Amino acid sequence: MNERATFGAELRRRRKAAGLSLTELAARTHYSKGYLSKVETGISAPNPALAELCETELGAEGELKPLLPAEPVRRRTRPDVRPSGLPPATSSFTGRAAELRAIRAALEADGGVCVVSGMGGVGKTELAVRCAHRLESGFADGCLFVDLRDEAGEPAAVHDRLLRVLGVPADGIPAEPADRAALYRSRLRGRSLLLVLDNAVSAAQVRPLLPAEPKCRVLITSRSRLSALDDATHVSLDMLPLDAAVDLFTAITGVPAGPAVTRVVRRCARLPLAIRIAAARLRAHAAWDVAELDRRLADESARLGELDDGERSLAAAFRLSVQQLSTAEARLFGLLTVHPGTDVDVHTASALSALPFREADRLLDRLHEAHLLTQPDSDRYGFHDLLRAFATEFVLTDAEDGMKAFSRLTDFAVRTAALADREITPHRYFPEIVFDPGVPEPARLDDSEMAMSWFRAEWPGLVALCRTAGERGEHERCWQLAFFLRDFFFVAKLWDPWLETHRWARSSAEALGDTWALATTTANLGVAHVDRGDLDEASAYYGEALALFRRIGDGHGETTTLAHNGWAEHYRGNHDDALRDLRQAHAFYVRDGNRRNAAITDRGIALVLTALGRSEEAAAIAGRTLAVFDELGLDLDAAMALNCLGWAWYHAERHDLAASAYRAAADRAEACGSRYETARAYTGLGNVAAAEGSAELAAELWDRADEIHPDLDQVMVGEARVRMV
Repeated sequence: MNERATFGAELRRRRKAAGLSLTELAARTHYSKGYLSKVETGISAPNPALAELCETELGAEGELKPLLPAEPVRRRTRPDVRPSGLPPATSSFTGRAAELRAIRAALEADGGVCVVSGMGGVGKTELAVRCAHRLESGFADGCLFVDLRDEAGEPAAVHDRLLRVLGVPADGIPAEPADRAALYRSRLRGRSLLLVLDNAVSAAQVRPLLPAEPKCRVLITSRSRLSALDDATHVSLDMLPLDAAVDLFTAITGVPAGPAVTRVVRRCARLPLAIRIAAARLRAHAAWDVAELDRRLADESARLGELDDGERSLAAAFRLSVQQLSTAEARLFGLLTVHPGTDVDVHTASALSALPFREADRLLDRLHEAHLLTQPDSDRYGFHDLLRAFATEFVLTDAEDGMKAFSRLTDFAVRTAALADREITPHRYFPEIVFDPGVPEPARLDDSEMAMSWFRAEWPGLVALCRTAGERGEHERCWQLAFFLRDFFFVAKLWDPWLETHRWARSSAEALGDTWALATTTANLGVAHVDRGDLDEASAYYGEALALFRRIGDGHGETTTLAHNGWAEHYRGNHDDALRDLRQAHAFYVRDGNRRNAAITDRGIALVLTALGRSEEAAAIAGRTLAVFDELGLDLDAAMALNCLGWAWYHAERHDLAASAYRAAADRAEACGSRYETARAYTGLGNVAAAEGSAELAAELWDRADEIHPDLDQVMVGEARVRMV
């Protein structure tokens, strides 16, 4: 039995002993099933890379490599035109199993072309080289590797280099580019060859290099998506999964996984090049430990400088991508860093850049094509963390342009938030705000549903913008953003950002010396605290707001704050004081013709009367408010009125009427997107079922309430208190 047969037989024996089919072993090793079959039967020769992989997968360390056949001694009778110019594959490689499978599948088809694209440093070349090493043995005429960055992007220069490697003498290479391309294609006719084109810039650069021979395959890497290569399979690389990123760091450094390692790879944004540089720096400094590396990377402003090991620099890798941009693309890329949020829509990008909508849309698409922006949604674009830091430091070089962009951005954000807020609460008092004539029109928000959708998409960015506006001295825009976010936060029950924005807004109002803005913001802080159940904090803010409104003689503000304080007194259990304050506020609103606020205050009076045992009187008032809210088109307020009505009838032991009101409340709350009021309605329905002795139905309804909005506050929601009894 010869050596080749011995290797193949031993491989087959160990594979079967492990219970693996050829298909399963092929999937684990990323070699084709056909090639493995030929190795086992002795038709094809194995190679050291395959032996090493099989030993690992079959638990046969050191058992297969000794059986590799010796290289035959061949007499060289002609130039060697079976090239194998692949760079060595790195030994520390983790993750990317799905991408390896996708590439192999693409290159198994006749004439297969695969484009591997991704941002600088994501590991495109590493992946392509590793995959090519595994596939190379399946190509009778070898593998060609060309770094297109070394050839200045000229197809004629690449043709010259490839023809020389393919055995064409220098004096046989035509001078004319078209003749070179024709000779290149003819030299590949009938051959089986894998061509790896690294660092392609554009589809136009690559297209002349694609062989016409179907037995040839092409693997391309690029920082651009090269979407114009219609017939290619496109594999886009993202950041490594967290576990693979940790594995890469530990494989290079030998440091065991742990919290500090996880923080380091997160600070490297799970980008392979950044992780390799960080690992190299740790190995180069014997006095460092992982905690020291973590400390150095913790400073975002200095992180790019730390990710430089003398030979590799993350900033240099990013710079290559930016060098491929046009002036307009680079300007927009830099200006996008002015927005402190994680992503923007096209309308916002248009406003901050002062570009027409269609032009901004086109440039954003180009930046996405170049893997410089992510696209979390169809009309939204975001930054990779490290690319944002790079663009801020190296691309946004015109400070005046950046300052103007921020002013345009805050103006546009306030204008759009005001429009959305009007759709949510059309009868709320709005302060008069003046905008520069150049502020673009917001996107259309035709109804409250569109407005809520806009707020849901934009609120994290608006919160970040509110904070940054205060920090940069744009104090008017800071408090105005907070003001127009309040009603959305109330509906969505986003208490933490509500409190944060209003604390920043309060500081900005103080900086401006604007007493009305300070009083209004302070009162709204009280509303947030009441809504969350922090009654003492709320009362303190209400006291400050009352004093401020009285100082400037604002009767409306004073009355509204008094009404809010009445709600707080009710929740605190001081029902008589609450009734006094609410009735005083109600009388003012009636005199003022403010039907919305009068009805809201009436709803509070109904809750207080229910607590005082006057349930039927409360039900009559709640029913009256429902008619007002319906007439004004205030769906959320109507849902709250129905829940109030259900609560009153429950206490009057009119369970049929209570259940009817709660069912109507659930329908109305679901329709307007209030999970909080929906959960309150189902909790009330559960209470009715329990009172009627239907324990199983009550449990089902309470479970449904918990699924919709868990942990309703017992201080704020009477239905939750009853359920817990």
